[in-house]
Parts: sequence; structure tokens; C-alpha cells
Amino acid sequence: MRWKNSYEGLDALVAERGSALLGTAVLLAGSRAAGEDLLQAALERLVRHWSRVRGDKEGYLRRTLYHLAVDQWRSRRRRPEVLAEVEPPGQPDGTDAVHLRHALVQALATLPPRQRAVLVLRYWEQLSEAEAAEVLGCSVGTVKSTASRALARLRELTAAWAAEDVQAWNGAGK
Repeated sequence: MRWKNSYEGLDALVAERGSALLGTAVLLAGSRAAGEDLLQAALERLVRHWSRVRGDKEGYLRRTLYHLAVDQWRSRRRRPEVLAEVEPPGQPDGTDAVHLRHALVQALATLPPRQRAVLVLRYWEQLSEAEAAEVLGCSVGTVKSTASRALARLRELTAAWAAEDVQAWNGAGK
């Protein structure tokens, strides 16, 4: 009974926003297991500081999530990062969409940490440039230039896919 009163709203936050938060964590961490661990660590911090957090609890949780992800990236800078293959959930509209999503998540995982974080914030979380800059603790110009470089790199990576598709299609018609 005492727990219920002291953490009022936590159940609703996790029930309503848990899957969206997990999706963000998975993209930031590079795998489902690492994303679950990242979200768990962020939730632990939120619970520890629950009484001191004023206003938007989800915003605090998201900032904590991004900061923990950046901390992990910084600690991995000295040792190579090995990303496990990500298996995204299936979609009922066909296997092509699943393969495309899997390939895009793998391409995203090849980007440097800051570029990955900017793309996740801007296009997955749909934050504005100013909001992304605030979460990452950098300037709006840094968010813009990092997003530009990240998108250019993704275009390079995905350009090979289009060439492979054309070759496969031409080969199938012979």
C-alpha cells in the first residue's frame, strides 16, 4: 500500500508508454536484450529519484535513457563494440518489409553513436532539432550537421541495395 502511494503514476507510464520506450532503447543500444537492459537501468534511476522529479516523468525517463546510452558508447570507445544481430518484430504485410526493416536497423547500427542517437531522436522519436539538441546537450547546428552526415552515410550504405535488387531482377528475367 505504501509503495502504491509513493510511486503514483509509474504503473500508468510503463503501461502506456513502455513499448515506445523499449523501441527507442532497442534502437539506441543495438539489440533487444541491450535495449531491455538500458530501459531497466533508466527505470531504476527514475524510481530512485521519483520524489525529486517534477513535471514530465516520461521526459525525465527519456533523457536518462539517452544519457545512459551515451555513457555506454563512451565507455566502449576504448574497446570494440560487438553488436548482435537485431531481429525486429514481424509485420503482417509481407516478408519484404521485415527484411527491409532488419537491413535498416543493421545499417543504423553501423553508424557512430552520436549519429545514431541524432537519427533516433529526430526520426524515430520525431523530436525537433531544438528538442534533440536539448536532450543531447549540444547545439542545434550540431544536430543538423550530424543528421546530415548520418543520412548521407545511410544513403551510401543503402545505394548498394538498389544495385543488388536491379541485378537480381535482371537475373530472374533471363
